[in-house]
Amino acid sequence: QVQLVESGGGLVHAGGSLRLSCAASGGTFNSYIMGWFRQAPGKEREFVAAGTGSGRTIFYADSVKGRFTISRDNGKNTVYLQMNSLKPEDTALYYCAAVFGTAVSGDSASYKYWGQGTQVTVSS
Repeated sequence: QVQLVESGGGLVHAGGSLRLSCAASGGTFNSYIMGWFRQAPGKEREFVAAGTGSGRTIFYADSVKGRFTISRDNGKNTVYLQMNSLKPEDTALYYCAAVFGTAVSGDSASYKYWGQGTQVTVSS
């Protein structure tokens, strides 16, 4: 139905930046709420950021607020996560997710479609 492919992860020193991309296909991109989640080894999956199709409603986790920015290019069917001032505790496998709807959610159970993940490692 909807396929999501993340890219842009890598290894970066603390204080550095990365931009993650999530390319979507198989659906009407601007009809979907898009979210970013992450999971570190031994940790529970946690919400990072999410936004509506228009990008007019955006939520961030407190841990990334002021450092990360979610945005989307509906013409390219792509959502981005710009990550600045990275910290070692940001190290995780980052997933993008999608669901049809109008209300953004930080609950992973609300999302129907998931990408394969891209690894972000921040060294100290």
